[in-house]
Order: sequence, then C-alpha cells, then structure tokens
Amino acid sequence: MITRIVQLPIDPKCKEGEAFIRLFDKYKAQIAGAEGCLGVKMLRGDEHFFTYSRWESEAHLNAYRHSTVFEEVWPQTKALFSGKPKAWTCEELFDQQP
Repeated sequence: MITRIVQLPIDPKCKEGEAFIRLFDKYKAQIAGAEGCLGVKMLRGDEHFFTYSRWESEAHLNAYRHSTVFEEVWPQTKALFSGKPKAWTCEELFDQQP
C-alpha cells in the first residue's frame, strides 16, 4: 500500500483557493472511485493545499494518472498554481488505528 502526498502551490486565501475547493469537491468521488484508490483527502495549510491519497499499489496510482478523470482535473488544477507542486509517494509501513 502507498500514500501519495501532493503539495499544491495554491493560496487558500485567494480566489484560486476557492476555485480549487470547488474543483476538488466536483471530482473527489470520481478520484476516490478509481480502481485501487483507498481514499483521498484535501488538506489546507496556511499557504498551500495538499492532497493525501492512499492506493493499493503504485501501479494503481499510475493507472489513475493516465485516466480520463486525471486528464480532466489536472490541467484545471495546474491553471491555479502560483509555483511548482511537490509530490511524494510513500510506502506505508505501519497504520495504527484506534
């Protein structure tokens, strides 16, 4: 299992931040419904948004990145950027739930 964390250079306090919230809300169910996706979250920091998604495997993540949904949402998201995004794909080692 992997976790994908993407730091998006979109200021939450600007109109681009409001647009990103609407965009994420529109597509979140489709993203979460992608084969192998175990869940997706949007996080807001002081200066950036983050997406946090869990996948059965990197192959599933890569399949999503070549999907119609990704081809729709990514250009719209990139248009809101004020800089370069940062992304990390991490292998999950431990997951302790209460």
